[in-house]
Amino acid sequence: MSFLRATRTSSLFRSAFNAPTTSLFARYISTEMKKRLDEDIKANDVVLFMKGTPDAPMCGFSRAAVQIMQVQGVDFPEKVATFNVLEDPELRESIKEYSDWPTIPQIYIKGEFVGGVDILLNMHQSGDLEDLLVKNEIITTVEEEK
Repeated sequence: MSFLRATRTSSLFRSAFNAPTTSLFARYISTEMKKRLDEDIKANDVVLFMKGTPDAPMCGFSRAAVQIMQVQGVDFPEKVATFNVLEDPELRESIKEYSDWPTIPQIYIKGEFVGGVDILLNMHQSGDLEDLLVKNEIITTVEEEK
């Protein structure tokens, strides 16, 4: 008799493996933090949750997000609100739950979640980021400046 044929799992054992795992690892945003995130994201044209600051990014992905936005012509002090998640552990975890996106940096434009640096880079390369920024009046096109 084969070992595999002889083994049987009890219903108790099977139910433990079929149980949803989200309850074991769920994170929950406090009401105050959700309200704070809602207000910050809606009050600013562009919001960047990053590690470090635009002048001193603390990771390569955050640096790349800043550089992409600068290449696009986005004025950081005026148009972009940045939040250093390294200064606030609750913010660092809550923003991941809020957006349902596991990594930082995270970019919001006009209250809408855009994505992380990978999405931002793809949009930059395809021209979609420029279109989005122009459409939302974050930047102007060369023709509009004349």
